[in-house]
Amino acid sequence: MSATDGMRADWAQKDFYAELGVKKDATAVEIKKAYRKLARANHPDSHPGESAEARAKHEKFKKVAEAYDVVGDPEKRKKYDEMRELYAGGGFRGGFPGGFGGGAGGAGAGGFDLNDLLRDRAAGGAGGGFGDMFGDLFGGGRQRPQQRRPRKGADVESGATISFTDALEGVTISLRLTSDAPCPDCNGTGGKPGTKPHVCPECEGAGFVVASVGGAFSMNETCPACGGRQLVYDEPCPTCHGSGRGLSARTIQARIPAGVKDGQRIRLRGKGAAGESGGPAGDLFVTVKVSPHRLFGRKDDNLTLEVPVSFDELALGAEIKIPTLGGAPVTLKVPAGTPNGRTFRVRGRGAARSDGTRGDLLATVEVQVPAVLDTEAREAVEAYRAATSSRPLRANLFKDA
Repeated sequence: MSATDGMRADWAQKDFYAELGVKKDATAVEIKKAYRKLARANHPDSHPGESAEARAKHEKFKKVAEAYDVVGDPEKRKKYDEMRELYAGGGFRGGFPGGFGGGAGGAGAGGFDLNDLLRDRAAGGAGGGFGDMFGDLFGGGRQRPQQRRPRKGADVESGATISFTDALEGVTISLRLTSDAPCPDCNGTGGKPGTKPHVCPECEGAGFVVASVGGAFSMNETCPACGGRQLVYDEPCPTCHGSGRGLSARTIQARIPAGVKDGQRIRLRGKGAAGESGGPAGDLFVTVKVSPHRLFGRKDDNLTLEVPVSFDELALGAEIKIPTLGGAPVTLKVPAGTPNGRTFRVRGRGAARSDGTRGDLLATVEVQVPAVLDTEAREAVEAYRAATSSRPLRANLFKDA
């Protein structure tokens, strides 16, 4: 990479100390304190939106960060001060090339061409201290890669089918997941193993670009060139083709809480895809399907049960035993004259709630009409019909018809 690649010629005319509001002889502690104060006051998270005020704060934040990146680093600060002194004192007669205040060639009478100096440095010549100075500040020579921003891993969706009983009591299940993960060959950098990155020229290392959405409105978007990573590689990773992503297959143990409902979506924090650059893992969302039970149903936190009864049990009254899910049977007292379809409530025999209590069991009695009657039963039913024939059941149907 050429020593002039990524060079910011305008830095020579910028006063980073003034940008931070400190004096040139400020201590490192004073510089750091000033930076933190300004960063908090102008951080984009504290000023969302695209208003003029918000954009001004965002721009100020970028300038403050740029200034601290130089004068907050002792080595960079020293070289920056040296460069500023040379510039202010006319050490570069004819000015700097590319906007440092000089002519097209970058050299005046009796001066020298800074472009030649930098080219000599890039060609492996003895560029001297100037090459080192500008290389460290502007991207050449011994440039340190920027620290990549931590990025949260992607959320993962999965599904699981559990039994009716497990849904009520809670269960730990094994889930086989295939999710997005950092490429195993480049460790998520997107670059060919063994190659070095450089600052993304599209976003200048910010990780985002400002895109116009019409009129006076604009918004920040992830940089399309580096994908928000801030750094790019000249040679992409042959495995992931520069995306930095791959697939990861793993088996995890997931706890499904007691009382989960059919179709409910459970969130398991930190069980999703791994993060990048020290970022947290994403979350796992599990949609639960509950298999139906042969006897029991569910209504909110209550269980439901249809109890078959005979006509005489409802007419004369009875005590009948009914099952409970996972517990001992209970006795249901049916009063004489109970209508068909009446629901009885057995408290505390339903689904578990989050507060540790349980719902109820709702038992509905349903008369079962025999398909075939033997001779004795038929005679008894016919005798009952004769005894009640004087009290027609459907008389009121025609009263107002």
